[in-house]
Formats: sequence, C-alpha cells, structure tokens
Amino acid sequence: MELPKRKQLRLKEYDYSSNGGYFITICTHAHKCLFGNVGADSISARMIDEIFHKTINEYQNIFCDKYVIMPNHFHAIIVISRVDMESTPTISQIIQSFKRNTTIEYIKLVKCGVLPPFDGHIWQRSFYDHVIRNQKSYEEIWQYIDTNPLKWELDRYYVE
Repeated sequence: MELPKRKQLRLKEYDYSSNGGYFITICTHAHKCLFGNVGADSISARMIDEIFHKTINEYQNIFCDKYVIMPNHFHAIIVISRVDMESTPTISQIIQSFKRNTTIEYIKLVKCGVLPPFDGHIWQRSFYDHVIRNQKSYEEIWQYIDTNPLKWELDRYYVE
C-alpha cells in the first residue's frame, strides 16, 4: 500500500540560510493552549520567551525584529544577516533547536509540578514560514504580529 505524499512546505531549491527576513509561525500540538492567556505572564510563556532569546543569541548573524507568544502558537520575524560566506544555520535548524529546547524545559517543569502534563508533544510537526521579499510585506507582517494579541478571538488558531 502506498502512503500519501506529504505536502512540500519549503520553497524548492531556496537557500534558507540566505540573508533576509522570514516570517515564522509554530503551533502547539493539536492547538492546545499551553502558554497561558493572551497578555498573561505565565510561567510557560516566560520559558518560551527566555529560550527563544537564547536560541537567537546563539548565532551572531541571526536577529529577531518582532515576535509574539500566543496561547497556542508563536509568530516571529527572523532575520539572517550573514557576512560573506560564513557558516549560517538554516531557518529549519534554528526552529528545530528552539522546539527541542522548549520541549526539554517544559518537561522539566511538568516533572516539578509547575506545569500541567501534555499529550506527547508540545509542538506540531514542522512550522509555517514565509520568505519576506520586500519592505511592504515586512511592514504588514510586523503589524500582524503586533496586533495579533488584540485579535485573539478572531485568530484562526483561537481555541476556547
């Protein structure tokens, strides 16, 4: 029996370590609200914030212009600004590191009784990305991230 083919998520033959901006969305597994309420200063949201900063700061040529932690997803604009041909991680490698480290820390907090248990995975498989190709697109995405908490109940990831 032949298995169904998975949808190709990344642009074919695009170098995801290229200079430029990338709009990233990472969702929790089954859209579970693991990171508190919008605007709440939850332990899990603080942990996500801390690990995201550590992950970005691991690389001297990676920056984050804007991000937001929502109850069941995470948006960010990640900018790669490498000089010459220095070694740079791909967006997938950055996200993989972030997801791995947040999962490890979340499990530690569950074992300590600080956070509630979860269903096997913190994050959904893979992530959504969009290569930002011009200033207008960048500004629209920045605005979207900035206003996302205000529009939580209208968000496509909204779960009561």
